[in-house]
Amino acid sequence: MLFQQFDQLLFLARGGKTVYFGPVGENSSTMLEYFESNGARKCADTENPAEYMLGIVNAGKNDKGQDWFDVWKQSNESTQVQTELERIHKEKATEPSGVDDPSQGHSEFAMPFWFQITQVTYRVFQQYWRMPAYILAKWGLGIVSGLFIGFSFYGAKTSLQGMQTVIYSLFMICTIFSSLSQQIMPVFVSQRSLYEGRERPSKSYSWKAFLIANVIVEIPFMVVMGILTYASYFYAVVGVPDSTTQGTVLLFCIVFFIYASTFTHMVIAGLPDETTASAVVVLLFAMSLTFCGVMQPPSALPGFWIFMYRVSPFTYWIGGMAGTQLHNRQVVCSTAELSIFNPPSGQTCGEYLMKYVTAAGGQLLNPEATSDCNYCSLEVADQYLITAGISYSDRWRNFGIMWAFIGFNIFVATLMYYLVRVKRWSSADMKESVMKLIPGKKSKAGN
Repeated sequence: MLFQQFDQLLFLARGGKTVYFGPVGENSSTMLEYFESNGARKCADTENPAEYMLGIVNAGKNDKGQDWFDVWKQSNESTQVQTELERIHKEKATEPSGVDDPSQGHSEFAMPFWFQITQVTYRVFQQYWRMPAYILAKWGLGIVSGLFIGFSFYGAKTSLQGMQTVIYSLFMICTIFSSLSQQIMPVFVSQRSLYEGRERPSKSYSWKAFLIANVIVEIPFMVVMGILTYASYFYAVVGVPDSTTQGTVLLFCIVFFIYASTFTHMVIAGLPDETTASAVVVLLFAMSLTFCGVMQPPSALPGFWIFMYRVSPFTYWIGGMAGTQLHNRQVVCSTAELSIFNPPSGQTCGEYLMKYVTAAGGQLLNPEATSDCNYCSLEVADQYLITAGISYSDRWRNFGIMWAFIGFNIFVATLMYYLVRVKRWSSADMKESVMKLIPGKKSKAGN
């Protein structure tokens, strides 16, 4: 019975008059004993104690004609309560007020901040668990997109075209980003509306706990999505390389989706609705993807736009992924990619091209031939990647930069939520702030 979950009961009659304050007792025995001993009829075994109590109090008086409020004031239970209150008052009167020591003062919230985070995070996890359609849609996006991209670029060959196939498959993986953001934003807006409409006004918990909890809860689901996308895409395109390559690529897949989640929170945190945020996400996503170095190498970008290449997170993600997947991959040029020519009379292909191959790299497929020399401009994929500014040795640097972007997203999300939805700006405050920025101007407060 729900009523039995209460340890103490404060029962007020009409007008806010106390008619009982004390323990309920096992099976409501303590409460029933009080009313029955003060002139109420006996509660039948088949009666609901809560309904019994309401019935006798709403009657107004007991069997002796006494008002229940007067009965309470004259009871031993009331005397005990008053004695306990006086003891508490005396005890608190001897304690320091906490005015001089902020750590001893009253907090804005009933619970400590870390307790708020744990409880709110647990609650948001429960809410996500009750939204299987949202979770399955998220994971389904990763699986379907991974399979589609994986089998679109299935079995990338070891030719020059095969290397480009691997890089363009990574470019296509990045396109999941926008769709994933569109999924996350409505859920966050719904959570935020609930918090700001009901829980923030009642001081249930801090806005910081709300924001941190929503960021944290997305991470495990992003990890699973990264694993599913990796399994759907990677082996179809690259095959089964060594375990180090597999593990590194898996980590990059996971960090990509965690970044997508925190980026979405950064954008939506301070904006009023998902429609507005979607426009911002699409714009930033398009600029980041366009200037990540896949469509044009950094050397071909106009001077100003090299800035976008350096600040785009996709630059470092694709660099880390491509550098890992193609490292030490032997290049076997197709017939169309070979340079075929004849050496001077009396020389073999090897004699004619020895110095050039030593200086420029590449591979000569028939060094003993005296005609139709077959030359491939690359020997390993790393040589091609260098021209795009990608190096295998930078993979962990790129991985760390992705985590730096994640930290930046969380910081900006917190800042924007505070500035837009927590901080109360008045026209006078804004005017004073602007005046402080103008040399030679003073605010009224400073005059």
